[in-house]
Amino acid sequence: MEEKLSEILDNILGLLLLEGTYEVEETEEGFSVSIETEDAGRLIGARGESLDALQQLVNQILYHKEKDNKEEFKRVILDVGSWRKQKSDELAKTAEDLGKRVLESKEPIELEPQSPWQRRIVHMVISEMKGLVSESVGEGRDRHIVIKLNPEETKIKKPVSSEVEG
Repeated sequence: MEEKLSEILDNILGLLLLEGTYEVEETEEGFSVSIETEDAGRLIGARGESLDALQQLVNQILYHKEKDNKEEFKRVILDVGSWRKQKSDELAKTAEDLGKRVLESKEPIELEPQSPWQRRIVHMVISEMKGLVSESVGEGRDRHIVIKLNPEETKIKKPVSSEVEG
């Protein structure tokens, strides 16, 4: 499957007339492809939209080439100039900061619309923070996250009397 992935990448990057290199690493989750090029901005696009589209295209082509091995299909994650990794780290830090702000203010916060992989990072960070929940709302390009207090953890608990009459 790695050979087919390399063939797909060679063809697409060649069609885009991009010079550079890429490295493919197989992980348990799938294939991680790190692309290095002088023209990284063109591959990444505004807010990573071009990179997301390219990743989807590569995955669809590979899926169809592997139609006889659907059980063994592994997802491909593309990164250009470590942009996705850097963005993931920044997003995790921002989500943590926003979560702390919600805990302090007790008020929900709505984030700007994000791509599915960005929302997943925020959801993962918030799920690890006690007292908070996050939910995706909206449709399509307007889909975004709301971070709020976890209603299950903020219910007022009545103290139980432990006095024994004697």
